[in-house]
Amino acid sequence: MRERARPADPLVVAAIVYSLCTLAFALSAPRELFRAHTQYNHFALLADAWLHGSLSLTGPPPDYAGGNDFAAHDGRWWIVFPAFPAAILVPFVKLAGGAARLRDGQVFLFVAGVAPAALYLALERLRELGRSLLTTPESAVVAGLFGLGTVYWSTAVQGTVWFAAHVVGAALAALYLLCSLGAARPLLAGLCLGLGFWTRTPLLFAAPLFVLEAARAARGEPRAWRGLARRTALFALPLAAALALAMWHNQARFGDPLEFGYKYLTVAWQRRIETWGLFSWHYLPRNLGVLTSSLPFLQPTPGPSAAALQITRHGLALWVTTPLYLALLWPRRRATLDWALWLTAALVALPSLLYQNTGQIQFGARFSNDYAPFLFVALAAGRLGLSRRLLAVGLIGVAVNLFGAVTFQRPRFQRYYAPTLQIYQPD
Repeated sequence: MRERARPADPLVVAAIVYSLCTLAFALSAPRELFRAHTQYNHFALLADAWLHGSLSLTGPPPDYAGGNDFAAHDGRWWIVFPAFPAAILVPFVKLAGGAARLRDGQVFLFVAGVAPAALYLALERLRELGRSLLTTPESAVVAGLFGLGTVYWSTAVQGTVWFAAHVVGAALAALYLLCSLGAARPLLAGLCLGLGFWTRTPLLFAAPLFVLEAARAARGEPRAWRGLARRTALFALPLAAALALAMWHNQARFGDPLEFGYKYLTVAWQRRIETWGLFSWHYLPRNLGVLTSSLPFLQPTPGPSAAALQITRHGLALWVTTPLYLALLWPRRRATLDWALWLTAALVALPSLLYQNTGQIQFGARFSNDYAPFLFVALAAGRLGLSRRLLAVGLIGVAVNLFGAVTFQRPRFQRYYAPTLQIYQPD
């Protein structure tokens, strides 16, 4: 009798997903990423400042960064972005001998494969719990479609400060999902979410997912409230430590535990922030407009060509870059996890919908990287399997995002991106 084939080791499959996605990222990345540091290497500059024993830069920002997104306060210059990606770079900056010598974009390029690999492990965990009917190969394909069929691809090949944060944040979101499903690893879930907050602040709003999973896990136990309390307390410990550290960090830098420093940014839209605030309903129409209805268009041009394809620099709508998301509206299986994942995705998306810019200059809605892992798990929970039609739709997203990865922020393709950034009510 023929022996039944052993199931594939999840870690081996995750390594394959990582390798294939990383290979795609490397082949589509600009060659400059492998030759020098990025123009906006803020995290490397911050890591270098730490190595010199300072929370602020040791001097003025370098000329090559053009003064973009630095904060000036108390006669010093500061990096105000959440700092965990800088912590990743500390050993690399040390080995390179300084921020200007480190090819920071290359480091983040090789980090980028972690998110789809971790998402695969989360999808497999969902299957083990009986809450996904996808097979192991289908879970791997869905994880690959996250890496290559969403705006994550064009994010992964940039390396600059804003996009690097998304790469690290997506990995932590996927790891948080893995640890939260079934409330299996409370301490690690809290740690991943705490580091996520130190990378992409909106990820803090994903905390209810673990609590809901802990309540589900405690259901049926002899003393359910004790199980819920124990898991929640273990989850809260590292998360509370991360928040306390952030408050200390703010106090040490700006003399206020609740001041993250954005009001000190020397940026062109500082007046907008002073007028409307960093978050406001004023920004909701433009953010929703970009997210739901920003389409490519044809622009009349002089010369032999009657029109040229144009993409607004605010980026394309979410369903254009990832048509696979439309399948979320027609699930084939109503899973009890669906509403918890939808709630989590909505809570994580809310800050970016009220934020003072749309993502500014992007191929697609880059803030969606914060909640995309939750949407992909919701997609898996709501499907009986990965049909050929669904796969075809996913591959259309891959083609769209391949175009974005190889054209966005490349000088020879800039004619495709409309120069205007003005939409809706003037600031």
